[in-house]
Amino acid sequence: MGSSASAGNGIWRNWGGTVAVRPAREVAPASVDELAAAVRRAAEDGLPVKAVGTGHSFTSIAATDGLLIRPQLLTGIRDIDRAAGTVTVEAGTPLKRLNVALAREGLSLANMGDIMEQTVSGAISTGTHGTGRDSASVAAQIRGLELVTADGAVLTCSDKENPDVFAAARIGLGALGIITAVTFAVEPVFLLTAREEPMPFDRVCAEFDQLHAENEHFEFYWFPHTGNTNTKRNNRSAGPERPVHPLRGWVDDEFLSNGVFQVANWVGRAAPAAIPAIARISSRALSARSYTDIPYKVFTSPRRVRFVEMEYAVPRVALVETLRELKAMVDRSPLRVSFPVEVRTAPADDITLSTASGRDTAYIAVHMFKGTPYQGYFTAAERIFTAHEGRPHWGKIHTRDAGYFSRVYPRFGEFTALRDRLDPERRFRNDYLRRVLGA
Repeated sequence: MGSSASAGNGIWRNWGGTVAVRPAREVAPASVDELAAAVRRAAEDGLPVKAVGTGHSFTSIAATDGLLIRPQLLTGIRDIDRAAGTVTVEAGTPLKRLNVALAREGLSLANMGDIMEQTVSGAISTGTHGTGRDSASVAAQIRGLELVTADGAVLTCSDKENPDVFAAARIGLGALGIITAVTFAVEPVFLLTAREEPMPFDRVCAEFDQLHAENEHFEFYWFPHTGNTNTKRNNRSAGPERPVHPLRGWVDDEFLSNGVFQVANWVGRAAPAAIPAIARISSRALSARSYTDIPYKVFTSPRRVRFVEMEYAVPRVALVETLRELKAMVDRSPLRVSFPVEVRTAPADDITLSTASGRDTAYIAVHMFKGTPYQGYFTAAERIFTAHEGRPHWGKIHTRDAGYFSRVYPRFGEFTALRDRLDPERRFRNDYLRRVLGA
């Protein structure tokens, strides 16, 4: 099934293999009217409703035993407004197709996450983000939304029209309605120069503020059981284009980052004791490189090795301390972690339940190879993250509930009040939303 979720014998599974559900019925509407009619029919039959994207969330945020809406027919660009610098796109469009279509039109998003398999609506509803000093999340680039609400009405919102809905629905967790179209701010396509280079963990920590301040997009990967990181800086460039040489690209991105890494993880799963030695080797496998290309070819890369992930947003000022605590915990524990820890940043934004809402943010993502026991590592990591008022990514593994969120999100009550107004009967309910938003 490529890189998306799969459906067989009526069972829907997510990409990470952490969720499996059997919906009562499935529809793939070809228009907004068909989608609205399906929602009204589900209401008459008393069925809950969820839309799914490509299943890239590790949580059960999209799971339902009611009506499952698949958006694969709601794809493509609806409108390009060059004067306003916006593009309106159907909600089921995969980010990959959006990026390629925009590039063809000489346009680009300002920033994006590191994979592009997800649908537009799935990516924004869970708060997908990249890294950036001035921009990071996909949702913060939204200028307008169209959604079908619980009563089957079509609602449009922007900072001018229904601004209270706009404030929340840009990262709406699927709780406020089903997004049918998204209007993004876009700009003329530009070039980015990427500099990737290894750097000692202690140096990255010591110079983190400077690395963040001096680069438009800075991120790094720390390899547990080592003092090594791999850093990546992306900055706008006047050119010329100097893409990665196809052979070098294949060696680094396919052979090492996916192929050898997959084998290393198989070995680690079979013999956990070997993991620290493997980590020392793999943390040195990728050497420094620099290349210049259009944004989506720099920001995103293929991820073929399956994993399970937890990611927390902590205040940016608390990053180094949090990371040092994580390293100390791994160093003194019997844990064997074969996946690097990914660190990114985002500026504060004004979206109600954005992980960067109201505060400059750093993200720490921990991963485990699919099929290895991850609970011990994730539980210990989560204890550290929550001590720093961390906010978990809505689409990644976590154990937090509404009580916790009401403490770490100052505007949490604003979101739940809007949900009460837009979906009083909880048409878009499921177990995950009951846990994170309350009944």
